[in-house]
Amino acid sequence: QVQLVESGGGLVQAGGSLRLSCAASGRTFSTYNMGWFRQAPGKEREFVAAITRSGDSTRYADSVKGRFTISRDNAKNTVYLKMISLKPEDTAVYYCAADLRSYSITRMPYQYTYWGQGTQVTVSS
Repeated sequence: QVQLVESGGGLVQAGGSLRLSCAASGRTFSTYNMGWFRQAPGKEREFVAAITRSGDSTRYADSVKGRFTISRDNAKNTVYLKMISLKPEDTAVYYCAADLRSYSITRMPYQYTYWGQGTQVTVSS
């Protein structure tokens, strides 16, 4: 079993930056891939970024490519999402998730077994 706790969300002006953190506990962190998803009001949860268990490969949604960076520190059991050049359309609840089943990175929410409680990111124009 895995427990995930996100932090770092908040209110920021357009063009600003934030760094989200997700602390994991339970199963050995370096044995599973991690992802970030987001959900805006009235919309479905969407893939944002993912990283392999070793951190050697990442994948991003087209909408955030070049602005967001996912990374992980396996010694600290933490995955990060650095967000720059934020836009109002980035406003959403951001969730980290653990994929304990796949070898490769997946964008599909149903492949992720464990989820955090979410952290709100609000970007004002």
